[in-house]
Amino acid sequence: QLQLVESGGGLVQPGGSLRLSCAASGFAAHVNAIGWFRQVSGKERKGVLCITPSYQITYLDDSVKGRFTISRDNAENMVYLQINSLQPEDTGIYYCAACYVYSCSYLQSDFDIWGQGTQVTVSS
Repeated sequence: QLQLVESGGGLVQPGGSLRLSCAASGFAAHVNAIGWFRQVSGKERKGVLCITPSYQITYLDDSVKGRFTISRDNAENMVYLQINSLQPEDTGIYYCAACYVYSCSYLQSDFDIWGQGTQVTVSS
């Protein structure tokens, strides 16, 4: 079964940090670009960052530059999202998804395997 499972979400105070993990199973994720997306309160799901198997990084949302970092471990079929200086407006559900091609894409329709999401809540 092709599957992505996110973890690492939770409740954090403003200014805090989280490291989200995305574990791939059932397929060789090291040949796919993997993206992180988020759906914050009242808004549509939006791309955040994407990383190719060769570690090329694409910001799908320039507003997160300087606070969000993506990385991957191809040997372990893992992709990570480090989020620093969390703000209440970062509250939402964070998803990882595998792109059906090697390169990153700005189109969510190009990502055909999705995780169930992990909740991030930023509140004091």
